[in-house]
Formats: sequence, structure tokens, C-alpha cells
Amino acid sequence: MVNRSVGQALDQLLQKAFTRKPPQSAGAQMRFLVKQLKGTKAVAQLLGISQRTVERYVKDQIKKPRPDLAGRMAAEVRKRWQPKVRERVKRAAATSQGVMIDVRAQLGYAAPAGTTDEARERHLTLALPPHHAGRLFDAQERGGERQMRQAVADALKDVYFQQRGTRAASLEEVRMLGVEHIEFDL
Repeated sequence: MVNRSVGQALDQLLQKAFTRKPPQSAGAQMRFLVKQLKGTKAVAQLLGISQRTVERYVKDQIKKPRPDLAGRMAAEVRKRWQPKVRERVKRAAATSQGVMIDVRAQLGYAAPAGTTDEARERHLTLALPPHHAGRLFDAQERGGERQMRQAVADALKDVYFQQRGTRAASLEEVRMLGVEHIEFDL
């Protein structure tokens, strides 16, 4: 079973909302990072390379980075690209829109004695209400995969297992053990 990150899925959701493509060339990516972090020294520390190497990328003296460095540069650029668009999407999802979730995972739950609580794989596609979307984005900002998984599990408990309070009131906790696939959409 592949363990998929909830944080990566949320990042992909935010990237779908970009109005322009992020910089593609190594030089453009490095110039963007230098501008965002206000200096070559900070970028060098972030990427784990020398300050002189950063300066060479900025001047287009080096055009083709090592594959591992290229991946880190692209990830850091995507993380900082169009912050206002990201905030607008988060605000809309948390206040009025909510998000769609498509998840295939091992889900188990804690319930009173006499019920079967053994985890089993489920594939669910559900609309999560805005307050759950807000909780997901809050957990993402705090930076913990565990908190994001717990927020997803709590949302699934409310929306799927308890159907927003109309059934399974005695259900105590939903556990998301392994995530094979997770994707969010607006």
C-alpha cells in the first residue's frame, strides 16, 4: 500500500487555482527565490548549496541543476508562488465552498462493545463542508501530517459515518491507517 500525504494533496488543490505558471527555468526559479527571501544567502541556506552557486544560477551561468536540486528548487518555488491566490482559495473553501475529497484508505473506528471496528479499505468521494475545509487548512499551516490526517478522519466521521449527526451517534473515533490515494478539489 502506498502512503500518500494529505499535505501534498492540499498543495495540489492550491496549485490548481494558480492563474499563471510558476517559473520553469533554473535561473528564473532562483531569481524568484532570491526576490522572495531577500538575498542569495537565505536561498543558499534553504537549498543547502553555496551562496556563489546561487549567484551563478541568478546570472544564468549555470542552466542545468542536479536532479535533486532541481526538485527542491521547484518545490520551494511552488510553495511560495501566488500567495494571494492561495489565500483566496483557502478563505473560500473555509467560509462558503467547502472541498470535495476523493480518498482510498484503511479506515477503522472506535465504537462501543458489540460492534465491528476492524479497519477496512474504503473508497469515498464526498463533499466536505466549509468548517472541515477550514480545519484542514489550519492543520496544514501548523505543518503536521498527523494533524491533517486527523482532520480528514474527523471530517469523514462527521460526513460519512455519522451523516452529519443523523446516525451512529455512539461512534467515538475514526482512524485513518493507510492512505493509498487522496485528492481534493473545489
